[in-house]
Amino acid sequence: MAEQSRTIFVCSCEDSMPLDEKAIGRGCRGAKIETARHLCRAEIERFRAAAGAGASLTVGCTQEAPLFSEVAAEAAPAAEIAFVNVRETAGWSKQAKKTGPKMAALIAAAAEPMPEFPLVSLSSEGVILIYGRDERAIEAAKLLKDRLDVTVLISKPGEIMPPRVTEFPIVKGTIKSAKGHLGAFELMVDDYASPAPSSRDRFAWGTSRDSASSRADLVLDLSGGAPLFPAPDLRDGYLRADPGDPNAVLRAVLKAGELVGTFDKPRYITFTEHLCAHSRSRIVGCHRCLDLCPTGAIAPNGNHVKIDAEVCAGCGACAAACPTGAASYALPTADALMRKLRTLLSVYREAGGEHPVLLLHDAGHGDELIDALARHGDGLPAHVLPVAVNELTQVGLETVAAAFAYGASAVRFLLRARPHHDVSGLAKTISYAEPILVGLGFGTGRVATIETDDPDALGQALASIDPAEPVKQPASFQAVGAKRDVLRLALRELQRAAPKPVDVVALPEDAPFGAIEINVEGCTLCLACVSACPTGALLDDPERPMLRFAEDACVQCGLCKATCPEKVISLKPQIDFRAATATARVLKEEEPFLCIKCGKPFGTKSTIGRVTAKLEGKHWMFKGQPQRLEVLKMCEDCRVIAMTEDSVDPYGAPERPKVRTTEDYLREREEQGRKS
Repeated sequence: MAEQSRTIFVCSCEDSMPLDEKAIGRGCRGAKIETARHLCRAEIERFRAAAGAGASLTVGCTQEAPLFSEVAAEAAPAAEIAFVNVRETAGWSKQAKKTGPKMAALIAAAAEPMPEFPLVSLSSEGVILIYGRDERAIEAAKLLKDRLDVTVLISKPGEIMPPRVTEFPIVKGTIKSAKGHLGAFELMVDDYASPAPSSRDRFAWGTSRDSASSRADLVLDLSGGAPLFPAPDLRDGYLRADPGDPNAVLRAVLKAGELVGTFDKPRYITFTEHLCAHSRSRIVGCHRCLDLCPTGAIAPNGNHVKIDAEVCAGCGACAAACPTGAASYALPTADALMRKLRTLLSVYREAGGEHPVLLLHDAGHGDELIDALARHGDGLPAHVLPVAVNELTQVGLETVAAAFAYGASAVRFLLRARPHHDVSGLAKTISYAEPILVGLGFGTGRVATIETDDPDALGQALASIDPAEPVKQPASFQAVGAKRDVLRLALRELQRAAPKPVDVVALPEDAPFGAIEINVEGCTLCLACVSACPTGALLDDPERPMLRFAEDACVQCGLCKATCPEKVISLKPQIDFRAATATARVLKEEEPFLCIKCGKPFGTKSTIGRVTAKLEGKHWMFKGQPQRLEVLKMCEDCRVIAMTEDSVDPYGAPERPKVRTTEDYLREREEQGRKS
């Protein structure tokens, strides 16, 4: 890795960890390596001088990042500075003396640029609805009335004494439906009623009505019942607390008081509508994202789906599962994450490291466990390279494939013992990766999860990983482009570098790669499947009756299978590594039928033959007039001419039987009765 103008500061933190300057230098070739013992205090002027000189800086410390940022801003406001944690992730470890290659890799990866991501703005004017069952909702409202515009909604109230002064509205009702987000909640309320002003020792309620609507910027739910939204912890502006826990209620009240103004959140998903394979002609094909979204932010929208950026909580499961790349993650993009892994693994190898294990984790839970393990346990093993991502569920098959192609020995996902949201999408990604790795000779168990909140359990799980050999000739490809493109590239490079490369690997059901199989005898070449295919995997031929298939473009959405009128199509999930360079193969081909008048090709011989056989001697237009069967063997133009010359009367059908009513049957029965 060339770092021509970068200065790297690595501090031993008062000799609490060893520094392998040679290993760091091997990994970060061309960069200026500066070691220190007490950089944040006694040696701070060294850092100030480097910042003032305008060098690009990397500092191997995150604990004192605010101090270094302040000093750099004073010395050179435009200074470029990156921070990386090499103390808790490497130096504070039982294997600290072997962590030089890991430090080099972490430092180099930290300097890898990450693209900017778009933002979504949410605005709140402080209108809050407090939903509860008793006086505790009113007490919470009293704490917020001076900061927010408060309304209290009491569900199925008991005997509640009215306040002496009406400082905010108190009404009754039960929320039957809710939608929206911070700044734009819409609620439907049943049994809604206002209290009578004359209420004395208890509220007396007026006449109730159902389906009353209410709007609010915030909702504080103290009802103690089921949450109003799926994945309630991920819904911006919806605060929920157990009314029996005063501390939880107070925390929710304090948080609600802060939610006034304009707030920016990342637009986690970039959606390209025309790539979506959700449906065609009202027939549903792919619905992977709809099945996985924990917040309900995705909904059908005609032939495509629509992602509500305001509701989206950024789990990234839709992007990881999307087979076409219509939904792609932006924090960071898949190709940016793969470039970071490339740098991390290549520098680790160049610095002398062996058997690297990637530990993918989220910034919150993972950082806390790694920190606790470093401070109170044995720390991370020297060959375990931690990589923080926004959400583990954003990681797709392309990232896993690239990791092994770049030289990882194993990949582990560090999950909470009780995840915040559904991780079934990640489980699917692992289920796709496992047969591919086994099929290519990597063996079993190379990719798995570690589900724990205990740092000691994390350490034990990492220590038990078999140090399997990575690929002998790691890939060095640069991942650039859309998600589907980098996925194909990563899989091809993985197969090229694999211990035992094969051409075809069978995959589990619902995998995003595969072939289709057709019952050739039952296919009529109607080509309805070609019209339905959203990716162009199924193709016709303008010159002759033919159905072709390009496997590299197939995403197994199932639209062809659902559309086929003869029901002769089936899906075959697999990955064929030859598909990227293969030409479209012919699934069925027939001889075209030539018009008996002008010779123009139209239809197929088998279709014209079947139609002729079904109508000959059976339909009134053709009985006793075999010459009319010849019309069926003409193209559309010649058919019109022939029918006109023959003066065929389309209304000349035999007289239909007279319509009989119930009265006719009753009359006949009566007459038969009289005769008998």
